[in-house]
Amino acid sequence: MMTHDDHDHDHEHEDGHHHHGESGAPPHRHPPQQDDPEPSLQARLLEEALRTLLIDKGVFSAVDLQHAMAAMDARGESQGARIVARAWADPGYRAQLLERPAAALKTFGIDMGVNELTVLENTAEVHNVVVCTLCSCYPRMILGIPPAWYKSREYRSRVVSEPRAVLAEFGVVLPQEVEVRVHDSNADLRYLVIPRRPEGTQAWSEDALERLVTRDSMIGTGFALQGAESIRD
Repeated sequence: MMTHDDHDHDHEHEDGHHHHGESGAPPHRHPPQQDDPEPSLQARLLEEALRTLLIDKGVFSAVDLQHAMAAMDARGESQGARIVARAWADPGYRAQLLERPAAALKTFGIDMGVNELTVLENTAEVHNVVVCTLCSCYPRMILGIPPAWYKSREYRSRVVSEPRAVLAEFGVVLPQEVEVRVHDSNADLRYLVIPRRPEGTQAWSEDALERLVTRDSMIGTGFALQGAESIRD
């Protein structure tokens, strides 16, 4: 297995930078398995020390932290689905989301804090997929807790070196003429992918569109559900 040790926080992977994966092996249509993504003891001790310090300094209380974590877990990917559905339904909001995502997110009362968010759009010509090659940086405010496979060393290394093969294992088989772009998250920068809107949904309400948006489609490792796979209002 090829590993990727360098973590440039300000780049997008291409063939020279966009990686076009190899397609020789048949797809297994299952995501890469988790490979011991647990943080190191040093990282856990640092996190605990920082958390204790912030509580002692009165920045927030232990109860505040518990409530915030519970709210984040409860939101899951539903926040992201609402955002994508609005972008599909409202061209003006879509343009704002792509150009000024922080302002667009405030429409839903979401503040990314110190993290910068870049929004990518999948099209008939370009398919975007997100990874964090160093650890598991992820837009938790809008997608909740990252799945185990996203944190695995297998996914983090392989999606960079052979993105088409990895995508095929998720069931995302793309024509060779579609460019695959792999985007590397980091401690300061997060990504959200707007998946392609399914055909035949032009008259659908935002609530109905929201049910077509999956977590994987907002990472780039899946497509939005087709209309027949959901219940229309």
